[in-house]
Amino acid sequence: MTDQTVLKLNGLSKRFGPVVANDDVSLTLGRGEVLALLGENGAGKTTLMNMLFGHYLPDAGTVEVADPGGTLHPLPLGHPQAALAAGVGMVHQHFALAENINALDNITLGSEPLLSLRRDRRAAERKIKDIMARSGLTAPQDVPVGRLSVGERQRVEILKALYRDARILVLDEPTAVLTPQEADTLFANIKTMTAEGLSVIFISHKLREVLAFSDRIAVLRHGRKVGEMATSEADEGTIARLMVGADTPKVAREAATPGAPVLTLQNVSVAGRSKRDTLQGVTLTVHAHEILGIAGISGNGQSGLANLISGLAVPTAGMIRVDETEIARPSAATMVAAGIGRIPEDRHHEGIVGAMSVAENMVIERLGDPDIQSRGLLRRDAIQANAEGLAQAYDVRGPGVGAAARLLSGGNIQKLILARVFERAPRLILANQPTRGLDMGAAAEVGRRLLEARGRGAGVVLISEDLDEILGLADRIMVIRDGALVEAGTMDRAKIGLMMAGEPA
Repeated sequence: MTDQTVLKLNGLSKRFGPVVANDDVSLTLGRGEVLALLGENGAGKTTLMNMLFGHYLPDAGTVEVADPGGTLHPLPLGHPQAALAAGVGMVHQHFALAENINALDNITLGSEPLLSLRRDRRAAERKIKDIMARSGLTAPQDVPVGRLSVGERQRVEILKALYRDARILVLDEPTAVLTPQEADTLFANIKTMTAEGLSVIFISHKLREVLAFSDRIAVLRHGRKVGEMATSEADEGTIARLMVGADTPKVAREAATPGAPVLTLQNVSVAGRSKRDTLQGVTLTVHAHEILGIAGISGNGQSGLANLISGLAVPTAGMIRVDETEIARPSAATMVAAGIGRIPEDRHHEGIVGAMSVAENMVIERLGDPDIQSRGLLRRDAIQANAEGLAQAYDVRGPGVGAAARLLSGGNIQKLILARVFERAPRLILANQPTRGLDMGAAAEVGRRLLEARGRGAGVVLISEDLDEILGLADRIMVIRDGALVEAGTMDRAKIGLMMAGEPA
């Protein structure tokens, strides 16, 4: 890292109606520096970076970016192409990829001259291979992106930014879908690139990686910058107090005695479109008062398992039983009726109907409930009162329960889904990446509620690529690899990581 400043944010402010997303925020970034940007969900981190990248036009403030020679110039605001031309690349937490074309075309899309009649595909392939070799990121280049795993799609996003010769790289939750070993490799290679002059801002809720891999930390709370420090001077307690104004509550998991089986899968197979949604002879049992953790690298069948339990995938072989009832024809409706609550992996596309209000999304699985409808007509007052109570209980922040759900931040959409699931008190909870993108306080609250559900007698299937989360919550761990499940038989982080990678523990 050098003392040369490559980026200055000067007094940026942004409002969305009555909501203040950012209030007079200033930041600097040095050449070769890794700056971690932290804050609770809704603190304004992504909004701030979207103003830098030109997606949002600030209400006040300016941005300056250094040219290759090191001279700072004002950046035209509200124009992503200007940010790209200035060497700013951004990798969003939620993907912005064309799913019907392959990874190579996604990476190069928009980087060719507008009037070019052809492109040098071999040159593009060579450049991408070079970037992959330097970054440690790999993804199939000739497969439609829609068939790639979530982790592979995230890598394509990062490769796309690096392909455009970004000198400043913004990463929004870059390791959310990576194994610990993959995350360590990613940051090790980022360190290599920062030594060559790349500057990085990364948003993360994983304090372990923040403390291990950043040079400096900036913290936002309620849209304002409340602290900034060298990472060498920081610890988890200091960061937590800046983020939430208090120490993060610790989730205590006490031993529990498993009860009767609430979900049984026996030799179940699912023929998916790709490896990520295919299962091969899966057998598992989840008991009441038990959290079963499913660990694995993204794309190894987690989607197939989640879809099967949710009723979104029909098995080609095997048997499914909930409590003592065999589910002969699984569907989303039958599984909900059987007492299964679902926290989906993709909160935007599978968790909500974006055009419907927050209040409507909170009751979308209870439309037959007489408290919600009478004689086929929705009881709007009851829906409104229900939403206001849940929004307060689960700290769902945003423009109000009458606003479209798509206007919420990713973390607040997740809180909406959690409220909808937990308040139904289901027999079995499928928690698929339940804390992805959540801050420390919100993640601790999810853990507390899962343990609370376990305590009242529910079974929980916790699918996560965050081993720390699984080790902290699960009573038993199985590893999924190539669509097959195997008992881990250990609570050792390193050994499970090796099993996830297909190596003997």
